[in-house]
Amino acid sequence: MSAVVLGWAVFLAPFLLVAAMGCATFRLLRGPRAQDRVLALDTLYVIAAMLLLVFGIRTGSSLYFEAALLITLIGFVATAALSKFLMRGEVIE
Repeated sequence: MSAVVLGWAVFLAPFLLVAAMGCATFRLLRGPRAQDRVLALDTLYVIAAMLLLVFGIRTGSSLYFEAALLITLIGFVATAALSKFLMRGEVIE
């Protein structure tokens, strides 16, 4: 039973994640404020990491898991830098 559920989840997850990426891209382009765009960018990198994790589960390769880890680390630093820039107007003090 659980193998069937996992098979369906691994099959449907990429389609749903791509739809979520489309919604986040719409919010990134549409706006209305810079804070909304930063949050949409944050959402995009999290969804991209989840998409890589789904591909890693599907193929059984650990390379996808390492790539997802790198994306999340770089995305976290980028989000923190953009948030600091929006609050203070400068990143490096």
